Amino acid sequence: MKVAGKVLSLVGITVFILIFSITPILYIVFGGLIHWAPAFLGLLIGFITIIGMAIFNVRSRKVFYGVPAGILLAGIVASVPLWYMQSKPVVSAQEVDLFDYAPFSGTKTVSLDQPASFKITEDLPVIDGATALYPVYASFAEAVYPEREYDPYESEVMSNRTGEAYRRLIAGEADLIFALGPSEAQRRRAEEAGKELVLTPVGKEAFVFFVNEDNPVDGLTQDQLRGIYSGELTNWKEAGGKRTKIRAYQRPPDSGSQTALEDFMGDTPIMAAPTENTADLMSGMIEDVADYRNFGGAIGYTFRYYSESMIGNNEIKLLAVDGVRPAVDTIRSGDYPLTRELYAITAGTANPNVEPFIDWVLSEEGQEIVEKTGYVGIGK
Repeated sequence: MKVAGKVLSLVGITVFILIFSITPILYIVFGGLIHWAPAFLGLLIGFITIIGMAIFNVRSRKVFYGVPAGILLAGIVASVPLWYMQSKPVVSAQEVDLFDYAPFSGTKTVSLDQPASFKITEDLPVIDGATALYPVYASFAEAVYPEREYDPYESEVMSNRTGEAYRRLIAGEADLIFALGPSEAQRRRAEEAGKELVLTPVGKEAFVFFVNEDNPVDGLTQDQLRGIYSGELTNWKEAGGKRTKIRAYQRPPDSGSQTALEDFMGDTPIMAAPTENTADLMSGMIEDVADYRNFGGAIGYTFRYYSESMIGNNEIKLLAVDGVRPAVDTIRSGDYPLTRELYAITAGTANPNVEPFIDWVLSEEGQEIVEKTGYVGIGK
């Protein structure tokens, strides 16, 4: 067989192999196994290399077996650190099943000892908000809305996370949201849309930082935390821990916890967030802010109730800040320095029941639900 014929044969066989490899490739990319992509690619290239050397009559056994083996080994070596990263537990909103907190059907909603004095039977306000606050406003709805099914993602009582909730509020798709205060970008978008964001405090919560449970550091000062997230403090040894590189994770822009970090940092610039490639069916591989992975040197942030009650991850621990641990008592007393207010937020809705509903949330009954859920009532 002439060289041209051999090349065409190799090309044809390669195309044939690639066609039959499409299914496993898609499974690896979109099935959460992207860390094995280099190993699979090494196997694929190694197999094609063997076929090519057979077609071209390569007689050296060392070359015939050594080159494909080297390619496969290189792929496996490249996959190992990716596998190690994927093996670390992730802390993200995907861990929470909101159906557990859905009004009337969830098992984790809280209720008053007696029927609420305020009821809404028609013109139900469409509520959206932060994942961490869904348990409390779902319980509000159970107390005053008509009894029926309320899907957590598509009903009058839903949670699309903070960023999307603000977008829907500004667009007029939601009458009321429960969240932390808006970011500068969200305020700007509201102004551009000619909307005024009205924030009514309805409770209090602790903004918290957390680390791997085996990290010997139990607390940090506010200055040390700003040093970590500005990139000035890079090793736990500088904060009384082991000589381990600090992995400082962040949350996506406009999320409630990222806005809380921005408020905490003030004028101190925040370093670039760690990112990772994510497979998306519509846009292929995209770069996202990396979810917290529980490495020994990792640090992340969230809110106390979300961490302790909704996730309940016992592989992380919350840090004391300036010597004060985040707890209901320290939030109530104001001793915990990173206490944040929780808001009911409107943007000019025409729904007649929104204001009476907010007034009820601020009443003794509404605040009882705030406390029973696990947050701290306003003004207490």
